[in-house]
Amino acid sequence: MKNKVIIIVGGTSGVGKKTALELLSLGSKVVVSDLMKVLPKDSELTRYERTSSFQYIRADLREIDDCKRLVESAIHRFHRVDGFFHYAGVTHAEELIDLSERTHDEIFNVNVKSALFCLKYILPIMKETGGSIVMTGSPHAWSGDYDRVSYACSKGATMTLTHHIARNYAKFGIRANIITMGWTPTEGEIALREKQGVSESELREMASEVIPMGRMTEIEDIVPTILFLLSDQSRMVSGANLRITGGWYI
Repeated sequence: MKNKVIIIVGGTSGVGKKTALELLSLGSKVVVSDLMKVLPKDSELTRYERTSSFQYIRADLREIDDCKRLVESAIHRFHRVDGFFHYAGVTHAEELIDLSERTHDEIFNVNVKSALFCLKYILPIMKETGGSIVMTGSPHAWSGDYDRVSYACSKGATMTLTHHIARNYAKFGIRANIITMGWTPTEGEIALREKQGVSESELREMASEVIPMGRMTEIEDIVPTILFLLSDQSRMVSGANLRITGGWYI
């Protein structure tokens, strides 16, 4: 992974942040994008801000111009892009009969549109050198819970996008894979459940009753697979959906 240039969108928290930190420790050059103007002072990523291997770019990837600016900034700084990890995503709890246009558009703009238009500008670069794309999937893609209709559809679209790239860009040495993350206590999941009156301990207990492995999927369970997919060790892996779910949704 040394000297590989990786762009991570949604990289300031959860799996995205942990992946960025691991890549930096392995000698990669990492570009992290998120909505915050600056990195929080208590973020572990701040220790890399003055190094030559890290760049943070504030971008609202619901806007196509920001997708273009992100990629152009990465190229200006590091001159290439070897990998792209799309971790940015939102979910809102609304069932179909109550679904608002605003909620639906927000989910698709963040989860699907941002990926499409980042890749619009990344793929021409990767066509010259090859590269690896890792998308974030969800068990919700297979119909979804009753109150996650737009989120479920967005993850179905993400799966199709991944397969589209894997099939049509392999001739350029470009790989695309998707990881289906199991029930993971990320910051976003915990915050959503707290709004519903469910504490983190209650969430973990609830999940342990339905996940065959008997516990939630932790961030540390997921990151090694992402590193593998971004590395040359997976150079013949493309179009795969790797399920990290503890036996849930197989």
